[in-house]
Amino acid sequence: MDRSQKEKVVADLNQAFTDSQLLVVTHQNGLTVAESSDLRNRMRAAEARFKVTKNRLARRALEGTRFEGLASHFVGPTAIAVSEDPVAAARVVVEFAKENGKLTILGGVLDDKELDVDSIKALATLPSLDGARARIVGMLNTPATRIAGILQAPAGQVARVMGAYAAKGDAA
Repeated sequence: MDRSQKEKVVADLNQAFTDSQLLVVTHQNGLTVAESSDLRNRMRAAEARFKVTKNRLARRALEGTRFEGLASHFVGPTAIAVSEDPVAAARVVVEFAKENGKLTILGGVLDDKELDVDSIKALATLPSLDGARARIVGMLNTPATRIAGILQAPAGQVARVMGAYAAKGDAA
């Protein structure tokens, strides 16, 4: 790889770091091509990215970003997972690491806060932003539905009583 290619890789990585809210650093020892492709496809489906990195170039790309504190993790066969959604990349990486012991989570950063492995696993259990919004809308919608049901109940009861009296009168 010549100098211009390295500069392009550093610039691309730096842009990815700048655009992302979450960065997860992993070690991937012995992942096959099929396993890597599967992981990348899962990441793509979650609107996240997974990339094997050259450590020296990744450390250079980290300079001046909010992820600069992770530079010490870039030793050995590292790869990164990045996403704009604060949960997507963590969820996919944690699920894949459970299924495949060849992927090890080292750490990460969410916005400006450095995360350890346990924090990343906890983050992965949270609902996505869209899921959280759906839950909030559901919670707000439920009381309105109950109120409408309560308001309609008396009218329905009156109608049933009237119907019972009418049926009683027809029987006599």
